[in-house]
Amino acid sequence: MKHNQKESLNLLKTEENRYCVDIANQILAVVSLLKKANLQILEQHLKTCVRESLENDSYDKKTEEIMQILTKYMK
Repeated sequence: MKHNQKESLNLLKTEENRYCVDIANQILAVVSLLKKANLQILEQHLKTCVRESLENDSYDKKTEEIMQILTKYMK
């Protein structure tokens, strides 16, 4: 096994004899779950914090925060 592969596997704390494609698929599944969780958190943020910001004049700040997250999300 190449040194780069060993480093990658150590980062993931996986077994060295696992098939690379299986590991890659597992990573994709985890990334998908994290994205879904992030969207749910952002939705709740919009429904609560951003809504409240309309009442206390912090809407611009909340909008900017959301835009920063969306910019990162789209990269």
